[in-house]
Amino acid sequence: MKTKLYLLTLGLAAVNFSAQTKDTLAEKIMIYQLPIGGWGKQLEDKSVVNYNLPLNKELLRKIKATGDDHATIDNNATSREINALIKAYSVTKNPEYLKSAEKGISYLLQMQYKNNGGFPQYYPNKGLYRKQITYNDNAMINALTVLYNVAEGKNGFDVVDAKLKEKSKTAVQKGIECILRTQVLQKNIPVIWGDQYNEETLQPDKARAFEPVSLATAESVGIVRFLMMQPVTPEIEKSVKSAIKWFRQNKIEGYSYEVSKVNGKAVRTLAEDKNSVIWARFYDINNNKPLFGDRDGSVKYNYYEVSEERRNGYSWYVDYAEKLLGKEYPKWLEKNSISDL
Repeated sequence: MKTKLYLLTLGLAAVNFSAQTKDTLAEKIMIYQLPIGGWGKQLEDKSVVNYNLPLNKELLRKIKATGDDHATIDNNATSREINALIKAYSVTKNPEYLKSAEKGISYLLQMQYKNNGGFPQYYPNKGLYRKQITYNDNAMINALTVLYNVAEGKNGFDVVDAKLKEKSKTAVQKGIECILRTQVLQKNIPVIWGDQYNEETLQPDKARAFEPVSLATAESVGIVRFLMMQPVTPEIEKSVKSAIKWFRQNKIEGYSYEVSKVNGKAVRTLAEDKNSVIWARFYDINNNKPLFGDRDGSVKYNYYEVSEERRNGYSWYVDYAEKLLGKEYPKWLEKNSISDL
C-alpha cells in the first residue's frame, strides 16, 4: 500500500512539475507578442526580432514600445512563433504557451480578408503595399498552413480550442478559393501566381521598387505544395497541373546560380552548368520572359543590366521547382491515382 501511495505521489509530482516547466524560447516569444496577437519581424527602431538576444532592460523597453502596426506574416513572423509555442506546449504542457498560440491563431483569423479569403502582409497596418494580398516569401501560405494544421489537428495542433478549429476550416477553404481565383491566366489558360495582389481587384500588383508585377516562381512552388496537401477537387487538380505545365515549359537548362562571400559581401553568380536547371525568380506576366527589377523601379530583361547592389542583394534565380517536378508532383499523382498532363 505504501508503495502504491509513493508511486501515486511521485506521479502527481511529475505531472505538476511538467505543468510548470518553462521553455526559454517560448517565454521570450510571449514577451514579444503584440497586444493584437501577432508578432513583428522588427521592433519600433527597425531592429530585426532576434530571439537569441538576451532580454536586457533596453531590449525590453524597445519591445514594449513596439505597437500593433508591426504585426505581420512577412519573413515567417507570427507563423514561426505559433509553431514554436505549440511545440513547446507539447513538451511542457505549460498552458500559457497554448494560450499565447491560440491568441496568435485568432490574429491570423482576424487579418484574413472576409470578402476574398486573402491575407495582407501586415495587419492592421495598411500603409503602402502592406494591405496587398501577399504570397511573397510564402506569407499567405505560411498563415494558411498554420490554420490547416489547426483545422485538421495535425503537427501538435490537436490541442487547440474546438472553436478555433471550426473557424480555421472555414478560413482555409476561403484561402483556397482565393488561391484559385488569383492564378494568373494567359489567353485564358492558368499558369502560376504573382507575388502580391490588389486586395480589391485581385489583380497582380507591384510592391517594392524592385518587385514589379510579374509571375513569381518561388512563391508559386509553395502554393502548389499547399494545394497538393488538400483533398483533390477538379479545380485543385486543374490548378496544380496547369502550374506544373508552366514550370516544365519555362525552366532554364544549362545554368546554375551560386552565392559566395567575397570580402564579407554576398556575390551571386549565374554560370553555365550543363547539369543544372533553374528558374528566374520573376517572369513577365504576359510573355514569360525572365525579368529583373531595380531600386529605381526600372524593369530589366537582362540580368547583367541590373545594378550591382540589386544583382548581389537579391535572389534572382531559384531551383525550388526541381524537387516539385521530380519528386513531389509524381508522388501526388500516384497517391491520388491521377494521370499526368
